[in-house]
Amino acid sequence: MKNNILNLTSSCLIKATLCLFLVAVTGCKQETEENSLAFSKITTDYKVNPTAIENEKPQFSWVVQTEGHNKSQSAYHIMVATSKEKLGDATAAVWDTKKVESEQSAFVDYAGNALEPLQTYFWKVKIWDEKGNPSAWSPVQQFTMGLMDENNWGQSKWITLNKDTRKSPHRFRDYKTGKMNAPLPVEGFAASYFRKETKIDKEVVSAQAYICGLGYYELYLNGNKVGDHVLDPAPSNYDKQAYYVNYDITEQIKSGDNAFGIIMGNGFYGQNISWKNDPESEKDLAYGAPTVKLMVKMTYADGSQEDFFTDGTWKEATGPIVFNNIYGGDTYDARYEINGWNTVGYNDQSWGSPKVASPKLNKISAQQIPPIKKLRELEPQKVFKGADGEWIVDFGQNIAGWVKLQVQEAEGQLVEVIATEALRTDGSDIFQGSTGGGANGMPQIYRYICKGDGTESWEPKFSYHGFRYAKVKGVSTKPDGQMIKAVLVATDIGKTGRFTTSDELLNQMHSISKWTIEDNLHGIPEDCPAREKCGWLGDAHAFAEYALYNYDMYDFYKKYMEDIRTQMRPTKGHNDPDIKFQVPTMIAPGKRTSTYAKIDWGVATMYLPWYNYLYYGDDTIIEEYYDEMKNLTQFYLNFKGENGIMQDGMGDWCPPLWDRRKNPGAMETDPIISANAYFYDVLGIMERFAQMNNDPVFEAEMKAEKEALLAAFNREYLKPKPGTEHQWYLSQTATVQALQFGMVPEADIETVVNGLVHDIVEVKGGHHATGIHGNRYIYTVLAKHGKADLAHEILTTPEFPSQAYQIKSGFTTWPERQFIWEEMEGPTNSLNHPMHSGFAAYFFEALGGLKPTAEHAGFKTFTVNPMAPSHITSNEISVDTPYGTIENNWTLKGNVFEMDLAVPFNSKALLPLTEKEKENLTINGENWQDISKLHSDGNYVSLGSGTYKIRYTK
Repeated sequence: MKNNILNLTSSCLIKATLCLFLVAVTGCKQETEENSLAFSKITTDYKVNPTAIENEKPQFSWVVQTEGHNKSQSAYHIMVATSKEKLGDATAAVWDTKKVESEQSAFVDYAGNALEPLQTYFWKVKIWDEKGNPSAWSPVQQFTMGLMDENNWGQSKWITLNKDTRKSPHRFRDYKTGKMNAPLPVEGFAASYFRKETKIDKEVVSAQAYICGLGYYELYLNGNKVGDHVLDPAPSNYDKQAYYVNYDITEQIKSGDNAFGIIMGNGFYGQNISWKNDPESEKDLAYGAPTVKLMVKMTYADGSQEDFFTDGTWKEATGPIVFNNIYGGDTYDARYEINGWNTVGYNDQSWGSPKVASPKLNKISAQQIPPIKKLRELEPQKVFKGADGEWIVDFGQNIAGWVKLQVQEAEGQLVEVIATEALRTDGSDIFQGSTGGGANGMPQIYRYICKGDGTESWEPKFSYHGFRYAKVKGVSTKPDGQMIKAVLVATDIGKTGRFTTSDELLNQMHSISKWTIEDNLHGIPEDCPAREKCGWLGDAHAFAEYALYNYDMYDFYKKYMEDIRTQMRPTKGHNDPDIKFQVPTMIAPGKRTSTYAKIDWGVATMYLPWYNYLYYGDDTIIEEYYDEMKNLTQFYLNFKGENGIMQDGMGDWCPPLWDRRKNPGAMETDPIISANAYFYDVLGIMERFAQMNNDPVFEAEMKAEKEALLAAFNREYLKPKPGTEHQWYLSQTATVQALQFGMVPEADIETVVNGLVHDIVEVKGGHHATGIHGNRYIYTVLAKHGKADLAHEILTTPEFPSQAYQIKSGFTTWPERQFIWEEMEGPTNSLNHPMHSGFAAYFFEALGGLKPTAEHAGFKTFTVNPMAPSHITSNEISVDTPYGTIENNWTLKGNVFEMDLAVPFNSKALLPLTEKEKENLTINGENWQDISKLHSDGNYVSLGSGTYKIRYTK
């Protein structure tokens, strides 16, 4: 299956007309001599010079910068070889495409000889522009293959702690969920320390470490930590899929004696405490005790090779980390420190031998997503005493991570830090309503027991919390920036989008939306970093598009799709229980699974591949998961009732004042309605996926099911708005979804829009009544249908409910619930829920006007159609795409709209225009009179690469 590549040369008339226009409006001559094509970014599998890739058909992409307008690629030539020197010899290359006539510059599939495990390959590319002018060869790139097969781990063994020797009285914590009458003392699996020395007699020219931790690990060599990762590796369904990480340790290893050390923590693998007594969860939530496998492959100057690996000859001990739990936190008793344990010459005679383990595990793969790192440190913004006289530190921002301590106290002194997201409403003390452990059984607490020999510094290793405030107990002086800092800890996702506007309140919303997402990326898209740390599927697709505008999520969503696939369980059909389907649970990955994924949560299985394809243009994710998506679609079709509606749905989660126990009626949208609206959209996606996978039978089935559901949906739910001449779909959310997904009959669109507006303005007093399903689209839908000012109004009104109200209430991340906070003792539930960041895609798709097209995905072709409210006078966005950076900066003065647009090489922008806009449009100072010659329907102008100053009267 090949990418659907736009053919810009399909119409000579269009191209010729556009070229003549560009000469007129830019004053630039069409180059006739050598072209200045410069490669600005070159990637393999969308990464720069990656190591340990395991894709047997790596994909090559390149971004080119050049001067002028309407510049594109007409051909490419790629060479791949096992050394830089062999790149010049076509006979020695493992792949030589020769000159290929193609515009494809992103995700070109490797099609050469089979690639060997652990081999490094070198490659280069040259291209030809639209006139046949060649570039120079690109700088040489490289990629290294991973282990690729279980057999390539050689003699490396899994090892785990054989004997728990913890003696500290602080190794216990209280465990109590809201369903328990009294707490239980728990200690969990011990943090384990492993070490071994090895002697190297030759000169090392390469040393590569490969380590797979079941649970979190830290690797040390000669006393120093290897790499800057933390909380490694990413969580997964460990019994089905685990991840190893590769480190180049050539510079750290030395001739002579070397000492390796590993510390293992529980992470989500050894999770035998939290959720255990939650009756809605499985009882045994641990996969087992933390376990690790390491292999170091060394290549010497004489060409020989040698492996160093974990096995039963290593030594084990426990140490100062006397308790660690991903929810409860770490306890570090410094009196049990084992100084020098990971250095050469340490006396480990008292250490025991580890157990060689055989964990239940189906597959180990190289981790392709970025690692979790310490990204930022925050200083205290305010320090004060709480009602009980203990110090409270306010870091000014709700984050995910941990605290970093530097204290000087007596031996045995317990320093305790309680991490919370909020204060009581009166500000008198911390409030643990969202972090107190009622759900998972463990409040967020860090404990450090001093050794008493001067200034002591410490930060945790195997847990992270969601918090803004820290109550500090057991210190003799007032906390300050020297004593305590907050450390942001999250997956180090690259930032790709930028947004700023003249309305500072919207800029603040954008910042809060990004903070809320960044706090919830820890190898999976979480629901919150405090209470649950779970990958709820509905939450994941709710904020996916906003995340894709702002971050490099390419590998992240591919990894999460593997989590969803390995989470699938055999499930009986609803209407036909004799049929079994593979269905994900509401949560992935992990053993806290909840029920089967209801439609509006399970559609993440289709939406995430769709969004990844739409925003990057790589169709391999669709091919990879097509069977699973097809099967799940059939499962949901098995819920069809006599009225043609699927009788399943979770609901429009967390609308204003909603509490599923105390106030369930606040969810105005029937869960079946909102779920079926999503399912209609997904049926259209699956129709396209079937076409892309050459599956005409299923394509026809999807088309028929989509048409049938559309008729049933309108028959059942399109109703008159009481007391008006308008129509709607019985709630704001369902009406917004119907408009967003193209479900409203053409003749009824105006009355439906008016019905929505009436409910917002007249019934709700200028406020939304939407949860995550409706709030994702309501602002864009209103703007699209000529109600941009109303969209801005309901976003920015300071009264409850609105995003502005949340800001006025002091939140620095979006809370899970929409309550009137000043009426409560303190805010409950999570205060850091990224599902509520989804609305902020409006900043890019409506205010910035930027959307990729399905026909030519990955921003190969994109629309630019800003929908500006009158309150905003300027707006700037940029988005990094597989073709380069798109920039769109506009100003609005009265009714005069001016836009500075940058279109990357080898891509095209489409500008939809109204009849009025066509009449007075100028581009780069020249009138544009005859738009129809550039596009058959004359409704938009098409612009190739280059920079443009566009001006028209609205």
